[in-house]
Amino acid sequence: MAAKKPSLALAMKGANTKQEVKKEEPLKLTSADRPPSRQGKKAISAFFDPNVSKQLKRLALDEDSTVQKLMAEALNDLFIKHNQKPIA
Repeated sequence: MAAKKPSLALAMKGANTKQEVKKEEPLKLTSADRPPSRQGKKAISAFFDPNVSKQLKRLALDEDSTVQKLMAEALNDLFIKHNQKPIA
């Protein structure tokens, strides 16, 4: 029989809760730290109802695609609609 893991609550009781927490400097990533597929790219985000996200993910699965590819298709369609070059 495996040994039971100690309780987190019991471990916290023994911890010094007034101990000062050392703040670490935030990581500063350079473009070289990004994966090659993201180098030279810019993230675009927006806020939608959670059902929009679920539907988009479901569509990506149904189409054997990715959310990234579907978003590029949608943006290119929008650009074309507004007489812009499809560059996504």
